[in-house]
Amino acid sequence: MSTSTAPLIDTPLDDTRIGRIAPLISPALLKHDQPVTGDVAGTVLRGRDEVTRILDGDDDRLLVVVGPCSVHDPDAALDYAHRLAARAEELSGELCVVMRTYFEKPRTTVGWKGLINDPGLDGTFDVNRGLRTARRLLLDISALGLPVGCEFLDPITPQFIADVVTWGAIGARTAESQVHRQLVSGLSMPVGIKNATDGDVRAAVDGMRAAAASHVFMGVNNDGLAGLVTTTGNPDTHVILRGGARPNYSAADVEAVRESLRAAGMPERVVVDASHGNSGKDHVRQAGVVRELAERIGAGEQAVTGLMMESFLEAGRQELGPDMVRGQSVTDACLSWGTTDELLGTLADAVRTGRR
Repeated sequence: MSTSTAPLIDTPLDDTRIGRIAPLISPALLKHDQPVTGDVAGTVLRGRDEVTRILDGDDDRLLVVVGPCSVHDPDAALDYAHRLAARAEELSGELCVVMRTYFEKPRTTVGWKGLINDPGLDGTFDVNRGLRTARRLLLDISALGLPVGCEFLDPITPQFIADVVTWGAIGARTAESQVHRQLVSGLSMPVGIKNATDGDVRAAVDGMRAAAASHVFMGVNNDGLAGLVTTTGNPDTHVILRGGARPNYSAADVEAVRESLRAAGMPERVVVDASHGNSGKDHVRQAGVVRELAERIGAGEQAVTGLMMESFLEAGRQELGPDMVRGQSVTDACLSWGTTDELLGTLADAVRTGRR
């Protein structure tokens, strides 16, 4: 057996395109600094149970996930949460309201990636501050008795915040990702999987099947150390119809996805996203989608178990800058609070009518 005598070289072979690697707070330390109180735990557990019962058809209320496209101003988001919590309590006999509280934004190319990644909105990428800010907001909203929902994008993020999340989502860009399907299989809450950006629903159906199974993959533990994660599978997933090249929230579209789920041996759970491809990203048309769904629910349609709306204090959207409007989205255009308040009432009326 020969041994090479070639001289060693000093040329680096790894990390040649890495600028730096900075320390990251551990999930355990963040949870120690910002623990879950009894009231918050009660909100999370109650919310998860209620959402699951609605998805399973054991609760005839409508699931409504509503809130900003993305949170960039925690103070404005908490203001919104106070208003939503009060309205959710008034309509609790008909609606199970979960506040959309998204901190991670997938980008088609580049752009602001969300509050966790860049809480200063200035390219400083103070992720440790972003994690603290995000967790604090989730705790504060949950303390109001209002459950929260998050989209999970980075597979490490859930270790820092998932214990406070009632409902989760996997976006259209990651619905086909094996990494995200494995992640969902270990999450402790119901999770919606969106159809692909082109409108392909198969990605979401296949995602549900994959997430229901057990997986073993590499991840991080509560101390932030690498390890092998073994999951038991998540039985509480559902499809989110968000449109694509065309809207896909019609009764025929909903029935088609239910047939696909039936053929795959999966529960026939369907939630409609009134934004994105279903409204052409037009917040005005988004309200029309909600009203159309309300009419169908009032007429007795039970195939749609929930819907999603993008909503903030002020209508529309704005660019990042020094003089931004408080409570207006910096990503997708949103409904105003006034319109949202009206639509929630419309949906509650529809549920009451549909029960007769």
